Amino acid sequence: MSRIQFENIVTKRLCTGLRVPSGETVEVPKGSMVQITQALGSSYTINYKGNLIRVDGQDADALGKEALHYTFHCDGGADVNEDDVWQVLRSVYDPEIPVNIVDLGLVYGCEVRHLEDGLHRVDVTMTLTAPACGMGPVLVGEVEKKLLSVPHVDEAKVQLTFDPPWDRSKLSDAAKLHLGLI
Repeated sequence: MSRIQFENIVTKRLCTGLRVPSGETVEVPKGSMVQITQALGSSYTINYKGNLIRVDGQDADALGKEALHYTFHCDGGADVNEDDVWQVLRSVYDPEIPVNIVDLGLVYGCEVRHLEDGLHRVDVTMTLTAPACGMGPVLVGEVEKKLLSVPHVDEAKVQLTFDPPWDRSKLSDAAKLHLGLI
């Protein structure tokens, strides 16, 4: 699941990230020694001065890395390919847990809706591992942004819910194995 673990690097330029778990914006200056602790989906989690910082993939070059690009299964038609929708959902990771939101059991529902004029909207219902997580709005925004990158998706709507609350029973078997829970 993880592409990189615990790689020490020096930042190539100033980059902005979000402190985990508060979601507070933090600037990491050029020339800073950081440790990449996770490189998952299209974001990186770094340790900078004892703080975990989530760096978006668009700033991967500041870490000397390349941003991920997706290959979609577009068949030339005008419909949304649901495999592409699930592919991008699986590319969203909790910044503290090296498991994507689908395998974490955070996605409670996903539906492609056909709107007027041939437009399509993807509706996702999801939760968080903890209701007070400051990264919640960040994860919701990342899901919406990535869904809009799927061919023929014109709108994306993410509904955050805490009913039912998340617990470990919602983890997929792959996530449990990865986390050493089975």
